Amino acid sequence: SVLTSGNFNVGCVYLTYTNCPISLACVFQASVMAATQCVTKVELTVTCDNLLDKDIGSKSDPLCVLLMSSKEGHWYEVGRTEQVQNCLSPKFAKKFVVDYYFEIVQKLQFGIYDIDNKTVDLSDDDFLGQLECTMGQQKLTRPLILKNSTPAGRGSITIMAEEINDNRVANFEVEARKLDNKDFFGKSDPYLEFYKQTETGWQLAHRTEVVNNNLNPTWKPFRIPVQSLCGGDMEKPIKVECYDYDNDGSHDLIGSCETTLKRFQEAEFDCVNSKKKQKKKGYKNSGVISVKLCEVKKEYTFLDYIMGGCQLNFTVAIDFTASNGDPRSPESLHYISPQGVNQYLTATWSVGNVIQDYDSDKMFPAFGFGAQVPPQWQVSHQFPLNFNPSNPFCSGVAGVVEAYRVCLPQVKLYGPTNFSPVINHVACFAKQAIQQTTASQYFVLLIITDGVITDMDQTRNAIVNASRLPMSIIIIGVGGADFSAMEFLDGDDGRLRSQTGESAMRDIVQFVPFRDFQNAPSQALAQSVLAELPQQVATFFGLFGLKIVYNNNKKQTLNPLPWPLVLNLRA
Repeated sequence: SVLTSGNFNVGCVYLTYTNCPISLACVFQASVMAATQCVTKVELTVTCDNLLDKDIGSKSDPLCVLLMSSKEGHWYEVGRTEQVQNCLSPKFAKKFVVDYYFEIVQKLQFGIYDIDNKTVDLSDDDFLGQLECTMGQQKLTRPLILKNSTPAGRGSITIMAEEINDNRVANFEVEARKLDNKDFFGKSDPYLEFYKQTETGWQLAHRTEVVNNNLNPTWKPFRIPVQSLCGGDMEKPIKVECYDYDNDGSHDLIGSCETTLKRFQEAEFDCVNSKKKQKKKGYKNSGVISVKLCEVKKEYTFLDYIMGGCQLNFTVAIDFTASNGDPRSPESLHYISPQGVNQYLTATWSVGNVIQDYDSDKMFPAFGFGAQVPPQWQVSHQFPLNFNPSNPFCSGVAGVVEAYRVCLPQVKLYGPTNFSPVINHVACFAKQAIQQTTASQYFVLLIITDGVITDMDQTRNAIVNASRLPMSIIIIGVGGADFSAMEFLDGDDGRLRSQTGESAMRDIVQFVPFRDFQNAPSQALAQSVLAELPQQVATFFGLFGLKIVYNNNKKQTLNPLPWPLVLNLRA
């Protein structure tokens, strides 16, 4: 019970909170040493057994989604595992990494779904069951239950929790040659699984992609956290299994090998099938796994980059298309209520209030798109809210809000809904920033819109281009429109591709519909849309190897956190 708060004794980062609404902000406050809470990161591994089979002619294709509860009881999504096809007892390779705090219990909810389509929305997929728990044990196995608290009938879920105390990552380039052919028609479709040795057996750490119809495959470069692979022990056994992928889920073992991370460095290993070795005299191997690169390096965290002086540059883009309705009408999404609010203003305040504390000058460019703009009344998809093209900056979030209020009655709502101009505009500045050799600038673009994107192909191209730059895009959909196209841009179910087929280097888009948060606490919206930003920042600078230049004179003045996150794994 190593994660029981009463006996929890680890190296801690002490934080002081004020009123910042989400955990994104709390990680920046580690430099403040007068503290009341202790935090570490915990890695959660999920496996399931004997799930319900909802598919006809095949097996379920399960995915796990993790939700966390805020202090007010609102559930928000933390992340999802990969989808495992045709499998009733999945071992999910993707881990959940969460912050662990003392004293305040934070509820977790693990939901298992049979994925039947490519939409991000899980409401149209089959629900297989869930587990609601808090953190208190290293390992927890429970039967799945339905949302009405009745037993699911079949299926159990196991959660393994482990403190992360090693921030190194192993970068791999792996190939194989002369693998056994397991297919009657064509060749094997090999993939690799890497396993970590634990007290209770082997635990899946990573699964590569499938290389189709190839006995001499080369897998794409990949990285595995050293903590996930061997718990930081370079001499700890690691098992690698090579399988031939089959669509029905009955993957054939080609062979396996055991080694250590220390021995992994540019080495070759026989891929041995123990059953064939017992039966076949003179058996040597079922192929050779060749490690062309195994590089272990420190992986800097979001906190490292921010404390090193990285600035988050915040830009806002607001939809002024006619589909919003006449701003003078109470039915309009742009109608400002007697209380001085609308959905556009609420979204701007929610996200901007968090990010503004991590930009030293707090000057934010703010643009509109889709309106006819004076004096020529030409449609513009990138006009400054303050009508000053040479200086579109507003002073803080309050300045953005004031510019919006002044701008609204001066433009004519029109159309169409084009995203690409403003994305490309911010990308130009991000491209300049990457010319530096240090991790000093990262750009966050908030787009608030009410409808379907008109320039989808151009927007896809712009996002794929931006994925190679220090930039993230947050899209908040207001109103009751069909936002399925927005979900397509959020690459949670696969990498976004440009018109020419070029794949995004990383997922940089986070979309949420505002309607999901209308009755939620004020901080819930920001918490949801900013949940992926820390990892996006750290991933980008890590991929490009940009160095941290610590500025000892730089001080962070941050708003406090109203509630700390605490995770207790106890059902």
